[in-house]
Amino acid sequence: MKTRLSLKVNAGARKTEFAGRHGDAWKLKVAAPPVDGKANAAIVKFIAKLAGVPASRVSIVSGDASSNKLIEIGGIDSEALNRAIVEIHGTRSSDS
Repeated sequence: MKTRLSLKVNAGARKTEFAGRHGDAWKLKVAAPPVDGKANAAIVKFIAKLAGVPASRVSIVSGDASSNKLIEIGGIDSEALNRAIVEIHGTRSSDS
């Protein structure tokens, strides 16, 4: 079982957290800077912890050097992932 997650990433933020929705994607603020793959590594670690899977089960499918990323997570279905995001983000779901 694999799930894909679309993200709009803002690297270099004060802390790593979800910041609402951006169309079909979730907005994610990442504390790591966008240099030398640090932000991507932080995203993988954050999503793995959120999904309760090892970081090796999380990969960036597209957008490696872009703020728009498609993430694939093995071992969790889309419903469970969405619930986990909403739990940590809160009930706000339609920020623009």
